[in-house]
Amino acid sequence: MRRASHHHRTGCWPEAQAADTLILAFDDRHRRRIVLPLASGAEMLLDLPRAVAMAHGDGLLCDDGVWIKVEAAPEPLYAISAPTSHLLLQLAWHLGNRHTPAEVQDARLLIRPDPVLAEMLRGLGGTVAEVSEPFQPEGGAYGDGGHGHVHDEGHEHDHSHGHHHDH
Repeated sequence: MRRASHHHRTGCWPEAQAADTLILAFDDRHRRRIVLPLASGAEMLLDLPRAVAMAHGDGLLCDDGVWIKVEAAPEPLYAISAPTSHLLLQLAWHLGNRHTPAEVQDARLLIRPDPVLAEMLRGLGGTVAEVSEPFQPEGGAYGDGGHGHVHDEGHEHDHSHGHHHDH
């Protein structure tokens, strides 16, 4: 069984060299040590030094030099849209005020299904559609948020793209 012990963020690994794919829903992509099934049917041991929130497109380097690509599995979600960008921003504010994990896209928001939230959003003028898509909600403002990247041997790189946060 392959053992993956190094995690690399999207764009920081040779994606064309991926030999297999690990397809997981959002909640299943935050792991440290677990046996997981690969798309090929084989299994691998994920054995990272610390728990990592893996994102779609990330890479895992196995001890034998093989790369595994992480893919976000489709899952049931609500796609929220609005007739104006201002209203969409208001809807995003209301979701944030309820600490609801949300993926922010250009013209819509994705959240996990919640009939109470759907009713609220429709009542505010939004449109809510049931979809099945990969889910990658925004990281927390006080956490890593996907900007600090830990590579092999704990060597950290800052890919914050000019956004520096002191805590």
